[in-house]
Amino acid sequence: MGSRFKILLYESMHHEGTELLEKKCDLIYSKSYDEKDLIVQAADVDAIIIRANGSVTKAIIESGAKLKVIGRHGVGLDAIDLEAAKKNGVKVVYTPMANKESVAEHFVGLALMLAKKMRLADIALRDGRWQARYELIGTEIYGKTLGVLGFGRIGRQTARICKNGFDMKILYYDQMDYPEAEVELNAKRVDERTLFSNADFISINLPLLPETRHFVNSERLHFMKPTAFLINMARGPIWNEADVVKALEDKRIAGAGSDVYEIEPITPDNPLFKLENFVGTPHMSAHTEESMIRMSMVARDVLAVLEGREPEFAVF
Repeated sequence: MGSRFKILLYESMHHEGTELLEKKCDLIYSKSYDEKDLIVQAADVDAIIIRANGSVTKAIIESGAKLKVIGRHGVGLDAIDLEAAKKNGVKVVYTPMANKESVAEHFVGLALMLAKKMRLADIALRDGRWQARYELIGTEIYGKTLGVLGFGRIGRQTARICKNGFDMKILYYDQMDYPEAEVELNAKRVDERTLFSNADFISINLPLLPETRHFVNSERLHFMKPTAFLINMARGPIWNEADVVKALEDKRIAGAGSDVYEIEPITPDNPLFKLENFVGTPHMSAHTEESMIRMSMVARDVLAVLEGREPEFAVF
């Protein structure tokens, strides 16, 4: 084929993926994430690649007369109208294996910060309060119980690190059974009440769906141990942020951590930041050099679809 493909990228990505595309494609970048602007830009492209920002809506998909494939640089698909894509014969590809290690490691980092009170210790040290070493008494992760809400690739990798590194007991809540992982990790599938009641650390790894929105709420938080920690590694709206704030204020739970928020970007006046028993990061758990390279390899599957080949990781 003599002509080059045209691809709309919502954001830049690692140069290894970009260079793959540039051999056969002309790349354009979104002027904004406003739907009206994206409709105009998508009108004559062969593919769209979306990262963390913006959405690929029904109107954008329908505006793309030549659109053949949407690539998701990452895992979550909530920003793509999958129904509209399917209806219009547009393939959706993604990178399900790309960030499981990075996100799982990030959970462990936040868990250690909370359990060992590292953030408070760092602040005290910088303030010259050496005696804080006698005040900030933490807790061990070793031998505790991990509850995983959503036992997909990231949830299982989190459990793997916690089981092999800290000899943690593993409980999980999911719509599906994972018998191989149960054998490997001695994991047990339980209902949500059992998980919330027994876990010392809870990792939220559920996909954002209508039925999972505010899945973690005051009712379920009530079942948690006062010594337990809750960490959101998935999407902000999966927990009710106001309910989490209240639980932390009332010392109903020992602490919480998050990489994601109900409204992003989160603002400095968010009530979470007034709490000593909260630690957070700005939606960056997948942002390691290794993960960024792997996510940029969505370029391979986008090219495969454009060239009439079968992609490796297609949603449909």
